[in-house]
Amino acid sequence: MHPARHILLGLTSLNFLITPLAHAEKADQDKPLILEAEKVSVNDVQQAYELNGKILLIKGTIVVTGEQGNIKVDPEGYEYVDIKGTPEEVASFRQRREGPADEFIQGQGTNVSYNAKTELLTLTGDASLKRLLSMQMLDQLRGWKIEYDDIKQYYRVSPPTDAKPDDLPLARAILSPRRKATLEK
Repeated sequence: MHPARHILLGLTSLNFLITPLAHAEKADQDKPLILEAEKVSVNDVQQAYELNGKILLIKGTIVVTGEQGNIKVDPEGYEYVDIKGTPEEVASFRQRREGPADEFIQGQGTNVSYNAKTELLTLTGDASLKRLLSMQMLDQLRGWKIEYDDIKQYYRVSPPTDAKPDDLPLARAILSPRRKATLEK
């Protein structure tokens, strides 16, 4: 691997296993869920919420924005969030991470899905994801679909299922050096 400060890759599918440095803010799990939207429908029996128009979801350090979406809460209290943007305004996700002060994961795409139980974030549709420390970019990924598993510290960038080889590059990553970072094949 070239010893450059950043690694640029243009592949159809990109997988990274990152040495655990910090995880999602664990205190977020016990924080109240704050919802703002032009319209909110609540079904307490099914623990389901439908949101429309200028969505702002806050749970501890997690902030999700978008235009249309829904949230389901399982019997254990874990939220499953699915928020969509519009062609004019993408959906976004931001969360502070435990460990170094001022470290955040921040992403956007046409659709943002977050599973609080598995701590899996999925961004689709011209997606981008950044890891920031004191507002300085450490890692940046772009692609059609980005999955970030916070528990395993794992990024995956995937192309659309109907992608053609002529469409390359479909994924791009800029990664800051780590002592024991590995590229999974």
